[in-house]
Amino acid sequence: MRDKREVLKQYFGYDSFRPGQEQVVDALLEGKDALAVMPTGAGKSICFQVPALLMDGITLVISPLLSLMKDQVMTLVANGVAGAYLNSSLTERQYEKAVENAKAGKYKIIYVAPERLLTPRFLSFALSAPISMVAVDEAHCVSQWGQDFRPSYLDIAEFIGRLPRRPVVGAFTATATPKVKADILQLLQLNHPLTLGLGFDRPNLFFRVMEPKDKRAALWDFLEEQEGKSGIIYCATRKTVEELCAFLQEKGRKAVAYHGGMDHQQRAKNQEDFLYDRVPLMVATNAFGMGIDKPNVRFVVHYQMPKDVESYYQEAGRAGRDGQKAQCLLLYAKKDVMVQQFLIRNNKDNDRLSDEEKAKVQMADEERLKQMTWYCKTKECLRRYLLRYFDEAAPKTCPSCGNCLGYARKEETDYVSEERFFSRVVESFWDEDGFLARRGKKKNTSWKDHPLFEQLKQVRKQLAERSGVPAFVVFSDATLEEMVEKMPRTEKQLLRISGVGQKKMELYGKAFLDAIADYCDQC
Repeated sequence: MRDKREVLKQYFGYDSFRPGQEQVVDALLEGKDALAVMPTGAGKSICFQVPALLMDGITLVISPLLSLMKDQVMTLVANGVAGAYLNSSLTERQYEKAVENAKAGKYKIIYVAPERLLTPRFLSFALSAPISMVAVDEAHCVSQWGQDFRPSYLDIAEFIGRLPRRPVVGAFTATATPKVKADILQLLQLNHPLTLGLGFDRPNLFFRVMEPKDKRAALWDFLEEQEGKSGIIYCATRKTVEELCAFLQEKGRKAVAYHGGMDHQQRAKNQEDFLYDRVPLMVATNAFGMGIDKPNVRFVVHYQMPKDVESYYQEAGRAGRDGQKAQCLLLYAKKDVMVQQFLIRNNKDNDRLSDEEKAKVQMADEERLKQMTWYCKTKECLRRYLLRYFDEAAPKTCPSCGNCLGYARKEETDYVSEERFFSRVVESFWDEDGFLARRGKKKNTSWKDHPLFEQLKQVRKQLAERSGVPAFVVFSDATLEEMVEKMPRTEKQLLRISGVGQKKMELYGKAFLDAIADYCDQC
């Protein structure tokens, strides 16, 4: 049997596990269930993908969104892993072929939507398939007390119960209060699981709340400071998404929109344009983003207050997944509360619930809305407020939120420029890798400033276009920076770079080695 570290390096290019990953991998390989609550960017997927490649049989990954499945499978295939997804985006022939391949043992990992689990067609496949593990992604969706409750997640336990042999079950989420964690354990019927919580703090994120008189003007001033950077702007309603996206486009900004009411093909194209860095701005409702693994999102703006702290923290957490500093700005107005109250009271997702259950869910939603509103109005440390909400201890102040650093907050007429404030005060707390630094610490020069880094980015762009994948699927910025730092000249040396696995070496290694050699020859 192959070793877990051998698999980690061969397929994912990493020499060691991140904190918490190895514990979960070991538990699943030992046949124990697991519940892992890990912050965005902590590497939840590795926790079930590595065991899946070491176990006999198939791993089913239950995932809530079609776009999420597609992106995850695309990344797996790029790493040399045989994976597929089964959902409504496939044609009849594509679905039949995928099931045929699955029955023939060609896939190790299959992504499936929860709505499909109890359908006769899928059950006929699952009951005869050698399913060794079921991984439940975004597991908080099973809880009526969670921010993304999906009734179809309640079918998961029944589906597992119908299988001829119970597989090991892993549940994964980035945001879960104690009450939601208890629901996950009970409703998924996890059997004496390993329960892992890594904490929620994301020290590379800078949090700020504004209450401007003119939101559009405040947003525009903020975007002027973010020229060329990739970011997401969240709105509460589809109408606001369309109006704001049109406003930005008319003003000369490259932006695309995303919401559940759009044509599927247009939605997919807009998401692809954003992921492939063809368009830097995504204006979206909360229908966009779950599981999006775009590492270079440098800011997330909430143009309207979201419905709860869980949603806010999950959406804001899509910034800075690469560990480098990023900004999370919330533009608050009193009418945002009324918009969210209307959406809560007209939530169609709860139609399959009884009247009593609907009332219970609505009451929980309105209580969470209060907590979100208090976040927008608090004068205490924003990071502390967020961490305490998730039952995590935190210092009274921090060096990375607008409240602690004295931004003007209420009735603001002008956006306080990043140049005037952020660079003057905040930068003194950060080192070049985006981690908190002591005052007065001398900064190292970023490898991104090195001329070879730009050359490697161009190589990556060409390879990504040729392969039909986003640039970060080829290699992350962090991997390119390590190449610049260590200047590998042989395949053996390149394989020592974090993020370079065997498959990517075969696909892309020569192009990068040639670029490094050319640079060295010119020096």
